[in-house]
Amino acid sequence: MSTWVKICGLTSREAVQAAAEAGADAVGFVFAASPRQVTPAEARRLCEGLDRRIARVAVMRHPAAAAWAAVRDEFHPDWLQTDAADYAALAVPDGCARLPVYRDDNAEFRSLSAQMPVRFLFEGARSGTGERADWPAAAALAARGELVLAGGLSPDNVDEALAAVAPWGVDVSSGVERAPGEKDPTRIAAFIERVRRWDRRAAAQRTRTEESEAT
Repeated sequence: MSTWVKICGLTSREAVQAAAEAGADAVGFVFAASPRQVTPAEARRLCEGLDRRIARVAVMRHPAAAAWAAVRDEFHPDWLQTDAADYAALAVPDGCARLPVYRDDNAEFRSLSAQMPVRFLFEGARSGTGERADWPAAAALAARGELVLAGGLSPDNVDEALAAVAPWGVDVSSGVERAPGEKDPTRIAAFIERVRRWDRRAAAQRTRTEESEAT
């Protein structure tokens, strides 16, 4: 199975096109305070002509109901990514998937093992800073659910992260930038190629193991 890849914090058509051409499964747009923040109208324009098989993710944090409604009605995201506790106050349509966020330093994380959603994002204490998540904790959670690993990933360490955590997906933002909020198409392509190369090696290893067990 291929690792799900999301390129997050996109602010330009160049970056969106680079993510699509490199084979990203999802593109993320930040609607919270950040050097990468865009408006719902900007995100909609950035996605014009984008292959519908690539998921459009709205990235928020503690949004007011009105702020989420503006994003929902103007941008029409396929997924909403926000803190797990936020969803209780938001009207999320059935056609919009949820990607609850957990950080490795808060109460929601400490209770995660008890509630364990099917799919969730796990990152370091501070979103959007490139802070690395607790990989051993992530690995334990990834064995029980579809964990999307974020925080501190880059083309230089994503294969190490895949080996250590075995996540369902990976999410990168600052690790593929040339400056805060400015994505580097070359680094986007390199990141996705490293993930796909890992996938190919893992698939080959599974095949060898299965053949060995069959003999």
